[in-house]
Amino acid sequence: MLKLLAVNLTLGTKQVLHNISFSLNERDFIGIIGPNGAGKSSLLRLIQGVLPPNSGQVLFQDINLGDFSALDLAKKLAVVDQNAAPLFNLTVLQVATMGLLPHKRWYELDNEHDNERVLNALSKVGLVGKLDQAVDTLSGGELQRLHIARALVQNPMLLLLDEPTNHLDVQYQHHILQLVKQLNIPIIASLHDLNLAAIYCDKLLFINEGEQIAFGKVDDVLTPKLIENVFDLACEVHLHPVLNKQQVTFLPFIE
Repeated sequence: MLKLLAVNLTLGTKQVLHNISFSLNERDFIGIIGPNGAGKSSLLRLIQGVLPPNSGQVLFQDINLGDFSALDLAKKLAVVDQNAAPLFNLTVLQVATMGLLPHKRWYELDNEHDNERVLNALSKVGLVGKLDQAVDTLSGGELQRLHIARALVQNPMLLLLDEPTNHLDVQYQHHILQLVKQLNIPIIASLHDLNLAAIYCDKLLFINEGEQIAFGKVDDVLTPKLIENVFDLACEVHLHPVLNKQQVTFLPFIE
């Protein structure tokens, strides 16, 4: 569904992505991992068409991403940005309903099916009881869940998430990642928590300082050598006895 071929991105005088190449298949959940400043958010902005690559190709369904109009991309891609623009004088219901906009002509009214889709999305993220609440009264975690509901209403072919678990309590971190994984659509998410990435992602793209360190299955990417080289901290990677997933324990007091 999505291919990046030797992609490079320069912002100003700084090259922020170097020779990134990977592919996303249908129903893949790919996690982008790496330290702060590694280029995770820039990569997501490039995939959503906001930043064009300086060289290389980004192909969506074998078509160059730059050949799509903004409206066409909005019908195919939904984005949950960690730095979403502030919303004022709007209710929870109004913001979630924005997910319908790419699929509606300006004169079309919302129908019963549209309303059901909005309510279903808000129910999934635990906000159906706050339909009329003003957005600027929500907590950071509630606001994040609302943006995910808006993306669900959009009914995308590909969902992009930039640090979707930021500001969320532990139960909602897992609730949101379980929810998006069950959508059965391709997902690319930047995640700072390696253990959450290991639990929910099918594949990982490990980047550092804009360089692609590794891409592949979780077991092949989350290795002590790679992690220690990037984070400069000793670690242990083990198979969790209950989850049967790789988990990382950092060992800060071991040289």
